[in-house]
Amino acid sequence: MKFSIGIDDLLPALQSVIGVVEKRQTLSILSNILVNISSGKFAITGTDLEVEISTIIPLEDSSLTIDFTVPAKKLFDICKNLDHGILLNFELVDNKLILKAKKSRFTLITLSADNFPNLDPMSSTSEFSLSQRDLKFVIDSTQFSMANQDVRYYLNGLLFEIFNNELRSIATDGHRLAFSFVDSLTNLINISKDTTQQLIVHRKAITELNRLLSDSEDVISISISASHLNIVFKDLSFTTKLIDGRFPDYQRVIPSIELCTKNIIADRQVLKQSLSRIAVLSTEKYKAARLEFKQNHLVAVVHNPEQEEAEEHISIDYSGEEFTIGFNVGYLVDALNAVKEDQVTLSLTDSNSSCLISGLNNDSVKYVVMPMRL
Repeated sequence: MKFSIGIDDLLPALQSVIGVVEKRQTLSILSNILVNISSGKFAITGTDLEVEISTIIPLEDSSLTIDFTVPAKKLFDICKNLDHGILLNFELVDNKLILKAKKSRFTLITLSADNFPNLDPMSSTSEFSLSQRDLKFVIDSTQFSMANQDVRYYLNGLLFEIFNNELRSIATDGHRLAFSFVDSLTNLINISKDTTQQLIVHRKAITELNRLLSDSEDVISISISASHLNIVFKDLSFTTKLIDGRFPDYQRVIPSIELCTKNIIADRQVLKQSLSRIAVLSTEKYKAARLEFKQNHLVAVVHNPEQEEAEEHISIDYSGEEFTIGFNVGYLVDALNAVKEDQVTLSLTDSNSSCLISGLNNDSVKYVVMPMRL
């Protein structure tokens, strides 16, 4: 059986699925991608048993019908080292796949498609649509606050919350919390008005999904079941298992702005650059920065165990009483990186409270950082 595909079509398709294929597998077939050829379509699928990505390339010959699996990384590395614009010829002989391009020839061992593990078919309970840009926005705004290998497994992922036409994303590692939302959901199916629906997507799935998303207005369709999330792009399908757990009540963690008696306005870029400079002298074990708030003035100081010190003086808009508080300087910088407005508001209730960070006059993103003992 023979067929041909242009390298400029095949390489982007392989790039879409290669990230989910694990390099070290207990099952050798999981290092392969599944190829399904039928009805003039060349479909490839990769999975790690938690996430599954499939994409389709059209073929001119609609008479071919065959399934097989081939080593993913080897095929990808071959393709990325071939010249752009050339035609790659495939020939399947017994259990071998022969690739020919100009003066190059490669032979790869295939495995039976019958042994390739697909995720269980999902029966969606609810659906909605939104743009790639909006989904990428809520992920970019929050994913850095996910926990990593926390024993509280439900924190090692991103919470999506659907409420009316809003999609909210929330992440926390127990020391900080990130919240973001967009209110642009359309084509809602089985999502009741004024009813909240939650799902937790694990870290690797979020990383792979964000890699697939672009900053475009192209609409994607999202389906949810009790245990899976499926997202359909134009020629690509992304499916992941969900984390079975109960996310903490994040709304109790976000301070009420009405109760915050200390409100500081600062230039985001100036504050971020100042904190980034003093963070140079922080250490992996000790990242605390001392923030001294005074009348329209902030002094930020970092000490480290080697008796080194960094100090920055920053102009701010603040007219309350003087106070001092400590925060993880890295967490502050992460939040300031994620806010897109020119000015930010830092809101606190007292010198021992968590800090609420958001853009001035924009509550689509909020960050909460817990204080540190100095």
